[in-house]
Amino acid sequence: MPFSKSLVIIGHAPSPNTQRMVRGILDGANNYTNLSVQTHFIPALDAVSSDVLNADGVILFTPENLGYMSGALKEFFDRHYYSCLNKTDGLASAIIIRAGSDGTGTKRALKSILTGLRWKLVQEPLICRGSFEPAFISQCEALGASMSAGLEMGIM
Repeated sequence: MPFSKSLVIIGHAPSPNTQRMVRGILDGANNYTNLSVQTHFIPALDAVSSDVLNADGVILFTPENLGYMSGALKEFFDRHYYSCLNKTDGLASAIIIRAGSDGTGTKRALKSILTGLRWKLVQEPLICRGSFEPAFISQCEALGASMSAGLEMGIM
């Protein structure tokens, strides 16, 4: 059966732990017993508008840097916001923030951008706070699986 849906993860994962978290998202999405959702990660600096325009769902992943999203993810939106505006209304989306402190500035900024794009957040942003914990990986897996399942079932 060919893939009929596309889930893209756009993010910035500069450290081994953030890379493990992205792998967790992918594992959760791909290990969900579906055959119809193709999932892949695109580094924010490599992502282009068509990656979003052709997606059925997007997961944004970023570490918190100085109380804000990574410069790489911000740069993605700087480059592609207007080419996605009014063309991706209602796009199913989720946010994962790896925050050394509280993540609220990053959450606020991303929710503001997604409101402007009229993307639909399918759950409250996942903020993995404080020192790295193995539980972050399972939380990422669960989010990836739920996005994949929702797309496959057509509820997102």
